[in-house]
Amino acid sequence: MIDERGTTALLGGVELLERAIGYTQGSLALITADRLADPTPCADWDLRDLLAHMQDSLVALTDAAEIGQVDLESIEPTGDFAADAVAAIRGRVCHLLGAWTQVDGPRQVSIGDRTLSGSVLTGTGALEVAVHGWDVAQACGHDRPIPAALAEDLLELAPLVVRATDRPDLFADPVAISPLARPSDQLVAHLGRVS
Repeated sequence: MIDERGTTALLGGVELLERAIGYTQGSLALITADRLADPTPCADWDLRDLLAHMQDSLVALTDAAEIGQVDLESIEPTGDFAADAVAAIRGRVCHLLGAWTQVDGPRQVSIGDRTLSGSVLTGTGALEVAVHGWDVAQACGHDRPIPAALAEDLLELAPLVVRATDRPDLFADPVAISPLARPSDQLVAHLGRVS
């Protein structure tokens, strides 16, 4: 059952996305060229791999706003992505947010043979953007928690969009953590990361 906070998080997708982007922009500022080969909390990915994944996700989320459809095929980075990764991601997040603020009214998005509401998609995108922003900070050697209010909202949303069937392929099993831990730590633990 979805409580009032869960409903608010689920329906506040674009606003959540904006907050997640703001947080992640700060993490992107920590990246230096010598860090691109450093490991991330995402198993088997270095920072360059994570940034390429983020770019792919941002393109998909932008397509959802602009054309109402998400292509399930990955996009290969173009140009010297390693050298231009931060600029490319910053440009993508600005374009993404602009695209969703231009959507007039409710949006239904086609993903393969399924349809998803725009608010659910942007809420899910906010979760991904924020947690990958945390991953970036960790890869750069910084303890930069997701802001408490944002993490709390995303904690309400996470169980609704990350199901047991998504583990272990997309997310590791949840990590046991104290219920007194800060919201950021609880959120990343839910997604199988250790802070």
